[in-house]
Amino acid sequence: MLNEERDQFVLEQTLEGWVINKCQGWRDHFDTNYSRKFDEYYRLWRGQWSSSDRTRDSERSRIVSPALQQAVESSVAELEEATFGRGRWFDIEDDVNDVEKKDIALLRETLFKDFKKNRVRKGVAECLLNAAVFGTGIAEIVLEEEKEMAPATQPVMGGELTAVGVNITEKTCVKLRPVMPQNFLIDPLATSVEEALGCAVDEFVSLHLVEQLQEQGIYRNVEVTMAAPDFDIEPDQDLVAHDDDKVRLTKYYGFVPRHLLEMAQKESEAEEIATLVNDNEEENKSYYVEAIVVVANDGTLLKAEANPYMMGDRPIIAFPWDVVPSRFWGRGVCEKGYNSQKALDAEIRARIDALALTIHPMLAMDATRMPRGARPEVRAGKVILTNGDPREVIQPFNFGNVSQISFAQADALQRMVQTATGAVDSAGIAGSINGDSTAAGISMSLGAIIKRHKRTLINFQEAFLIPFVTKAAHRYMQFNPEAYPVADYKFHTSSSLGIIAREYEVTQLVQLLQTMSPETPMYSQLIMSIIDNMNVGNREELIAALEKANEPNPEAQQAQQATQESQLAFQASQTAALQGQAVESQARAQKLTTEAQAIPQELEIDRIKAVTTNIREGSGDDREFERRLKVSEQLLKEREVAVKENSVSRPTPSSQPPQGMQ
Repeated sequence: MLNEERDQFVLEQTLEGWVINKCQGWRDHFDTNYSRKFDEYYRLWRGQWSSSDRTRDSERSRIVSPALQQAVESSVAELEEATFGRGRWFDIEDDVNDVEKKDIALLRETLFKDFKKNRVRKGVAECLLNAAVFGTGIAEIVLEEEKEMAPATQPVMGGELTAVGVNITEKTCVKLRPVMPQNFLIDPLATSVEEALGCAVDEFVSLHLVEQLQEQGIYRNVEVTMAAPDFDIEPDQDLVAHDDDKVRLTKYYGFVPRHLLEMAQKESEAEEIATLVNDNEEENKSYYVEAIVVVANDGTLLKAEANPYMMGDRPIIAFPWDVVPSRFWGRGVCEKGYNSQKALDAEIRARIDALALTIHPMLAMDATRMPRGARPEVRAGKVILTNGDPREVIQPFNFGNVSQISFAQADALQRMVQTATGAVDSAGIAGSINGDSTAAGISMSLGAIIKRHKRTLINFQEAFLIPFVTKAAHRYMQFNPEAYPVADYKFHTSSSLGIIAREYEVTQLVQLLQTMSPETPMYSQLIMSIIDNMNVGNREELIAALEKANEPNPEAQQAQQATQESQLAFQASQTAALQGQAVESQARAQKLTTEAQAIPQELEIDRIKAVTTNIREGSGDDREFERRLKVSEQLLKEREVAVKENSVSRPTPSSQPPQGMQ
């Protein structure tokens, strides 16, 4: 029953009415939940004061601190450097089974050339800025037909003359057009563009652009009037809106009822439409079909067609700065630092008001003692006439000096903004990170900041860069197959570290380099890593020269090999000589040992001969025999000691170094 009521309701609608009805509901949801907050973030990023910033009735200062601006600019610069700092910000992978690899190089260079010509980098940078301010970066992939003109010559009159002219070549270009969040509408229940029922770009465009597309046959040739102003979708809320030469264009990308699309295409009657609905049900076709619908001024249908792209994808890409669970809209830098920025502005404005009272104090005057018609104002060089002592007539109020606590509070609030946003200026790293200037404190703080940037960088790459490169390549393959052959490729970005991360890494590499010797194999690799992370113009040349210097030299290798062989031969000869000397020394030692062992026997024989020489039998000679025996024993002991000392002091063969090796 519900399906029948829905079909009857849809039958009574037109395609443009169905689209506008959906977009109005999405617009109401956005205005209720996000519009006011996005306006606040935009205003604080621009540094614009509003009456809502006043914290008290007596507040006079209107200054806005640049802390949040600096956080946005620093964060965006970090991601831009991480993406484009190396020049080649994406790469292409070929099929593993593909033998021919030259087609990949050709496709890569052609894409780089076309992206540079169409200023894709500028569009990506603007999307990054929108993501930092509003939390989500959105872009539309646009196809445009451009005419390339080049000077040329052509022979005329049988080749006798040459005419100079221009060759005109029509070419399909893929461009990236950033979309402001307040100009983007999406199904509130969706968390991504792909899973939404549809999405739409709702914005003002110049009338002549619509007329040009009508002349090219892209839009229907119908009358288009100028639109009334709408401050919700104006590109800049600070500018005065003008009513001349602008059209409100609603470009819808998503599912629409199939019969409504067919009705818009065929412009048939209601009976025919009912027949189409019945036919669709009989053929079991899906109720919805992916389409592109363009409506002008909420009622004029300019374009209605099924999705023309060969991959069936939508020409919208978006990424969150930080993911909010179950929400399409992300969390940006301005949202993180909003409360701290408001507190910092209130503190600074209060200090300025107090300083004004200190420098220019209020005056109390006795009106009865002032001349008639006197104007009690204070300015430099003014003369004030009084009836009596001026010290008794005029009295300033002394408010004292501005408290120094206010300066400390402002510094603390500024650090709070940096802590909330995760942004820090690389020029003031040493003194601005959590108030800790020690090496350990700076290292820990920078590590946390780099991790937060890497998280955003991953979101940016996976949800924005890679889908854009993939969709752009597919559109070139579809509409310009001569320059882009159709094949199955895989795309991935080749980003690196950002500014702060590379500076931090260079410092660590230099510290590691100081602990190593130049002969260490890792020494050249560390130098190459330092050069690769440095922001110098001739980085590529330095790396190439270092790689060339590390390459092996065949002649040097041969000379080194010959030197090693000669050294081995010399060492072998030295070893043989040492072995011969060792054998000779061992023989000499054995001879000395034998001689030393024979000496005690000879001494014993000599002792007996000495004792018995000229000794006769008798008592007197017996005493003389005993005396000689004692003397001979003492001499024998002394000679044994001398022999032992002589054998110990004599060097062994192994302790004597060979000649020429000392």
